[in-house]
Amino acid sequence: MKKVSIFLLFIVTVFAIVSFFEAPREKVNWISAAQLSELYAKEPRPILFDVYTDWCGWCKQMDRTTYQNKKLVTYINEHYYAVKLDAESTDSIQFNKVKYGYNKTYKANELAAYLLADRMEFPTTVFLPEINAQPAPLAGYMNAKEMGAPLKFFAEGAFRKQTFVEFNKNFKSDW
Repeated sequence: MKKVSIFLLFIVTVFAIVSFFEAPREKVNWISAAQLSELYAKEPRPILFDVYTDWCGWCKQMDRTTYQNKKLVTYINEHYYAVKLDAESTDSIQFNKVKYGYNKTYKANELAAYLLADRMEFPTTVFLPEINAQPAPLAGYMNAKEMGAPLKFFAEGAFRKQTFVEFNKNFKSDW
């Protein structure tokens, strides 16, 4: 009986210890604008910009929730180049052969102003089906389910055949 009790105690202890360790989660492969140019030249694919600021609470919430969804993360990593852009960065940023600097009037980087069409709202997720395409900014917090339609709209080329409204009518989220 004593051996059985010790064995059960051992099993319970092992399960207790293992339950504190979380399996490593897949994360969005965020890259810089400089890395984007190099990668895009080798293998073109749609681009997703997460335009944020350090003080933006909803930006941080998207990082904690939306960008932790396993299916969403996998989809982004497989179909997009994902670029995190601090809208208030004072660094010069080279994107698509154009150099963007800090704009004191906006108190933001000119690349952010370009991508957001001068509507400085945060967070904003910007979709570019191709590097030369007109940016498609979606301002505000989006959960994983809300991001599914625009992600697939651009990655699957639906934007070439129909409007987003038409696409979204028949869209069924799978995450």
